[in-house]
Amino acid sequence: MAARTHGVSAPGMRARRLLGVFRVLIAVVEVIALVGNFEYVLGFRFFATANFFSYFTVQSAMLAVVTLCIAAAYALMAPNDPPWLGILRTMVTVYLLVSGLVFALIVAQASSRDYRIEVPWSDTLLHFVVPALAVVAWTADSIMAVNPRVPWSTIGWVLVYPSLWLPYTLLRGADVGWYPYFFLDEAQVGGAVGVAAYCALVLVIFVAITAVLVAINRALWRRARGRRGSPTGTPDRRALPVASPASPR
Repeated sequence: MAARTHGVSAPGMRARRLLGVFRVLIAVVEVIALVGNFEYVLGFRFFATANFFSYFTVQSAMLAVVTLCIAAAYALMAPNDPPWLGILRTMVTVYLLVSGLVFALIVAQASSRDYRIEVPWSDTLLHFVVPALAVVAWTADSIMAVNPRVPWSTIGWVLVYPSLWLPYTLLRGADVGWYPYFFLDEAQVGGAVGVAAYCALVLVIFVAITAVLVAINRALWRRARGRRGSPTGTPDRRALPVASPASPR
């Protein structure tokens, strides 16, 4: 019988440590992307450092680095993660995915208006590569089902940070005359109604992606726990016939 650590088999611990290393690698790629993107925007004549750090993408990327490092430490040194970390990892994964979707929307919107947006390698990493890697790591964790299930309350928690970021961004934009995304600027989307409509759409995207991830996590968790509860080749004792004491032997 394989050795176990607090209910986790030795092969499971090895897989968990590999996941920890993978989380570290994603964090490293994210840092490289952030540094590369900062160096890229330094080349713009009217570049402002405060504007760079006001992007939802940049802030969520920095949050992802911190979260991935914490998650990596738990994966390398502990048999499982605390429940709050599963919620935080899911939230960060959603933020990365939404950042990629919004960026793709901006690029598509610009091309439809005959305006070309340059996509440097750092933006490719930030908006597409890292989110994809984060989803892989998140899915691997769900398949392993070592950690507690992600609760449905995550759908509410995921809205806390965007709900704080949005009013800050709108107030700052009105003050300095700069918005990180076109749909937050009333002049570009037909007034306050246009801004509200776009924000409502993004809100729906946040909720929808979170709901899908939570549902997937819980489904994979149940399936994995079911396999562990009824190993292949093990007969179901409840189905075995029980001989009567009076029957001949």
